[in-house]
Amino acid sequence: MIYDLSPLRSSCEKFRLQLNSKQENQFILYYEYLIEKNKVMNLTGITEFQDVLIKHFVDSISCVRSVDFCNIRTIIDIGTGAGFPGIPLKIMFPDIELCLLDSLNKRVNFLKEAINMLQLNNVEAIHGRAEDFAKNKQYREKFDLCVSRAVSNLSTLSEYCLPYVKVGGKFVSYKSGQIQEEADQSQIAIRLLGGKCERIDYFKLQNTDIERSLVIIDKVKSTPVKYPRKAGTPLKEPL
Repeated sequence: MIYDLSPLRSSCEKFRLQLNSKQENQFILYYEYLIEKNKVMNLTGITEFQDVLIKHFVDSISCVRSVDFCNIRTIIDIGTGAGFPGIPLKIMFPDIELCLLDSLNKRVNFLKEAINMLQLNNVEAIHGRAEDFAKNKQYREKFDLCVSRAVSNLSTLSEYCLPYVKVGGKFVSYKSGQIQEEADQSQIAIRLLGGKCERIDYFKLQNTDIERSLVIIDKVKSTPVKYPRKAGTPLKEPL
């Protein structure tokens, strides 16, 4: 089947990224495997190639708008689901070390299969809750960048994610639409967790009217050891 990759190519040009034929093939294989597995498990409600290309792939790599990847060596993707944004970022930046964390074992098994199929090196897919692994010394404050497209409130997401980020690193939360009020309400939580909201980058996905937001949070000091709280508490009782 012939796929039209022009939206991805033009987005990469806009982001000043080089897209080679190997990467193009990896995106196509990833799409085909995603759709194949989606027939037997719930991975995505978006299935048309052009929609996946823009709403998943281009959206995933859009954080290059706000983050200098020259300074990024290690990334963790919290609540990665079917691998977004982590796997598209890994395809575009093959030298990074990537950790994908998800609470559903079926999705983690899909991710492991996709990683092998795409021949991606230095990628770990782990099954578990963000609150639990953040207590593990192997993962706590070890990453230059944490990304998440999960739909939780920013206060809750910050408690999930900031404990993984080393001081001097960043947490990028992918959001929809105008979220200034939510960001304002999360400031106390972000400060408690050692973060500082640098800015919010608003934009529209290419060739659409879909409004997106990237909340860029700097890790300015270590997260107190009592955070994150026990599993389930950040969601039920946001800071």
